[in-house]
Amino acid sequence: MEPTIFSNDIILTEHVTVLRQKIKKGDIVVCRSPTNPRQYICKRVAGLPGDKIQRGIFSEVAVPKGNVWLEGDNKTNSTDSRTYGPVPLGLLRGRAICKVWPYSDFHFFSDR
Repeated sequence: MEPTIFSNDIILTEHVTVLRQKIKKGDIVVCRSPTNPRQYICKRVAGLPGDKIQRGIFSEVAVPKGNVWLEGDNKTNSTDSRTYGPVPLGLLRGRAICKVWPYSDFHFFSDR
C-alpha cells in the first residue's frame, strides 16, 4: 500500500463495515491473504460484486457475488487481485479508518 501506508505505520481499523458488508470502492481494508492464510494484507477496494474490471487492453473480469477486487496503491509493485483474482468477502477483517503513527503523518482515510 505504499506510499499511502508503509510497513511500520500503525493504522486504526473498524470491523462493523466488513461484518455488515458495507464496503465501498476506495476503502482500504485488512484481510487474510488469499495465497497465505497466515498473513494479513492491506489493500484498496477497486471493485465490488458485479463490477467489471479492465485487465489489459482487450480483457475484463467480472467480480463475482460475495467477492471484492483488491489492488495496492503501488500498481507497479503490488501482489493483489491482478495476481490472485477476486477475494472472498469472508477473508476481509477490517476497514482502515486512519493512520496514527508516525504522528507527523496522522490522517483519516475517508470521510464516512
